[in-house]
Amino acid sequence: MIVRIMGEGQVRLADSHLTELNKLDDVLLTEVRNGDGPAFRETLQALLSKVRELGEPLPDDSLEPSELILPSPDATLEEVRELLSDDGLIPG
Repeated sequence: MIVRIMGEGQVRLADSHLTELNKLDDVLLTEVRNGDGPAFRETLQALLSKVRELGEPLPDDSLEPSELILPSPDATLEEVRELLSDDGLIPG
């Protein structure tokens, strides 16, 4: 799966990591719904760090279609709220 972090680039991520990422995504979804800014910021950073850790960066000139788009590390709670679906940022 190709994942884009807005403002950073793309990484290739094995589907086997989605369960681990979904746990963080579920926490993030709850924090956004509750309007908990400090906890949201911490969880967003943890989610993006985990994607960076588990993923393999693609070259900057790569034009792969992204299957998943995550917000930038400095995204606001309101910006992330607009990106969320009922499943959060990560489907499943």
